[in-house]
Amino acid sequence: MNPRDFLYRDGMLDPDGARALAATHLAAHDDGELYLQYRTSESFLFDDGRLKNADYSGDAGFGLRGVSGETTAFAHANEISAAAIQRAAQTLKLLDPRDGAKAPAPRRTNTAMYGAGDPLTAVAFKDKIALCEKIEAAARARDPRVDQVSVMLTGSWSVIEIVRADGFTATDVRPLVRLGVQVVMKDGDRQESGFHGLGGRYLYDRLMDEATWNRAIDEAIRQADVNLRSVAAPAGEMEVALAPGWCGVLLHEAVGHGLEGDFNRKGTSAFSGRIGERVAAPGVTVIDEGAIADRRGSLTIDDEGTPTGRTVLIEDGILKGYLQDRLNARLMGMEPTGNGRRESFAHAPMPRMTNTFMLGGQDDPEELVSRVKDGIFAKSFGGGQVDITSGKFVFSCTEAYRVKNGKIGDPVKGATLIGDGPTVLTKVKGIGNDMELDEGVGLCGKGGQTVPAGVGQPTLYVDGITVGGTEAA
Repeated sequence: MNPRDFLYRDGMLDPDGARALAATHLAAHDDGELYLQYRTSESFLFDDGRLKNADYSGDAGFGLRGVSGETTAFAHANEISAAAIQRAAQTLKLLDPRDGAKAPAPRRTNTAMYGAGDPLTAVAFKDKIALCEKIEAAARARDPRVDQVSVMLTGSWSVIEIVRADGFTATDVRPLVRLGVQVVMKDGDRQESGFHGLGGRYLYDRLMDEATWNRAIDEAIRQADVNLRSVAAPAGEMEVALAPGWCGVLLHEAVGHGLEGDFNRKGTSAFSGRIGERVAAPGVTVIDEGAIADRRGSLTIDDEGTPTGRTVLIEDGILKGYLQDRLNARLMGMEPTGNGRRESFAHAPMPRMTNTFMLGGQDDPEELVSRVKDGIFAKSFGGGQVDITSGKFVFSCTEAYRVKNGKIGDPVKGATLIGDGPTVLTKVKGIGNDMELDEGVGLCGKGGQTVPAGVGQPTLYVDGITVGGTEAA
């Protein structure tokens, strides 16, 4: 069965009918689209030696959006039919008709960032359960201190089609899988946890590779063991070294959201109106790239039909541009960058990150850590919060170490990094030659919508961040 057929399988709408409805109801407006989606998803939680949860869901629906000037009208339904679209189109009557030039259709692409296979049907249910069982048993066998093991396996498959009034139609088929292993280790009265996850836009076969899931176990146990040996974190303004890869989530939150077009068009970002200005230290180059094969944050086309690509946001410390969807790009006199994203057919698109990372530099990573005279080396982050207007952030470290006189010492527990993104960018004094992307576990929230995203960075030396800790004064 052609994946596209899932959108029209109930016979209540066909491709010609979709184009006709889009032309009828959207032609009077500057921009907009009929967004069709069929999706399925599943998740498994294997905990304490048994399958605790197995979920499967599937649905289909559409979102109909019209845009006139700065005003958007949007309606959606979980039924793909001509009748439902006709009803939704009543919402568009709230918009003023436009007589000017219409927004041009997105450019075309025939380069796919991932395959079209369905991970949910490619592997039998029993084989997914067997994988979780094997991982749980292997993790327990690694170390007698392992007290609890949780294995999380998720997959989804989505078919989307974008239909415009001008006849433009684009289809994308999106697989996504993720594996997470969490262990709790106990030593006497103390217990600590460790986690490792990975995934991307591919099938389960990569996660079922024995070397792959064994590495996830090893990393989770290593992190739990480190945390068992941790001491109270220090507090105060100090030097910080940041590990490559997942630590790019700090960049994502503290800087990335502030570079999205809607915040900058409205003047609410710390980066508003600053294109061409120095906003970061020399050597700092920040990229958003949705066109990386098989990555969790990648898309062949965004949710408005624009092909993704490589957008330079900051180059050698100079602000070069913003992440744009079609609406904000048009109103700012800029080009869309392929960053119009939505959680599902029930949501209107907005500018969002895909894979956002800082390019590597020339410095040796070990030498960067040796520069830290009194500070910490942060290797992994957990949750964080950021204020877009100021760029102020708070991040908790899930793995970090005390560093004195350039030597890595005890692991520390309870460390938080507190600061603001624009200031931290100016304090980057060393950029490693070891840029890494994360392993494919990121989720990004904005405006009540959640989408998968990727992050990355090289080892960084920052000469001043406020560290919150629990060490007694």
